[in-house]
Amino acid sequence: MSNIMIADDSDAVRLVLKDILAIGTHTVVAEARDGEEAVDLFFQTSPELLLLDLAMPKKDGLTVLKEIIEKNPSAKVVLITASDDQKIINQCLQIGALSYISKPFDFTNVLKQINDSLK
Repeated sequence: MSNIMIADDSDAVRLVLKDILAIGTHTVVAEARDGEEAVDLFFQTSPELLLLDLAMPKKDGLTVLKEIIEKNPSAKVVLITASDDQKIINQCLQIGALSYISKPFDFTNVLKQINDSLK
């Protein structure tokens, strides 16, 4: 259905998301383990949607989001977070993130958020 990139430092989280995306017939075009890799791979692969963890090494999700939106204002980004820090989440939404998904994941909610974001 859609080409999606996952940026999360946790192998387990990336694996769960890949399984969820496969159920939704989406294709994972790239996986990043840290913020620097996320920015590089985003511009190399041009995914239709980026699932972006807020807490990553080298560059946090907020920094990654700013860099991507600055260069590509139409980029579609959905945050992934275990944090309930509404201040950071709201800041990301103001910068251009479409929505956020809380960990631990609810499969149905993840697919709904992704499908809604791709419309």
